[in-house]
Amino acid sequence: MNQLSFFSAESLPPSVTDLSGLLASTGQVASSAAGARISVVVDREWRAEAIADLIVQCGLDAEIGRSEEDHPLVRTASVPELSALASQWTKGAVKAMPPGWVPGARELRAWVLAAGRSEADGERYVLGLDPQAPDTHAPLAQALMRAGIAPTLIGTRGAMPGLRITGRRRMLRLVENVGQPPENEDARTNWPSAR
Repeated sequence: MNQLSFFSAESLPPSVTDLSGLLASTGQVASSAAGARISVVVDREWRAEAIADLIVQCGLDAEIGRSEEDHPLVRTASVPELSALASQWTKGAVKAMPPGWVPGARELRAWVLAAGRSEADGERYVLGLDPQAPDTHAPLAQALMRAGIAPTLIGTRGAMPGLRITGRRRMLRLVENVGQPPENEDARTNWPSAR
């Protein structure tokens, strides 16, 4: 029987700041006169559906569509509630991690939903980073360390940069934070586990 961790994403109330986990991955933010919109392109439908659920839990409307490359795309409407988050995560027109940001359990869950992948039969786990925002990579590695999960930065010159998490303690800490996977077989094989 799985016991819910006191720090698990499922034990905390939803907030629009949870969506910063999408921005830590490949998510994008766009501001307009109406507010701001967050969008993320993912590789699987289950990810899109789970992210849409997370957005709705935060009190916003979610839309699932297709990107120009025909991948699942999830986005919010352009709303004033996201303006503060947008200004925190941008520097000029470029995505930038806010100074001192530390991902909490719900932010980590959003990050895993958007761009998490299991490696080596679940012995390692990678949180994907935005290849279009290389200046965020090192700060995000430091942010994850401040959250108590020391990663290794990988693939910085390639199309799939990420933060690799290895070791039983680190994996256990990640698992305790992100909670249970969505009810989908593909999700379970791509979800962090501590064995």
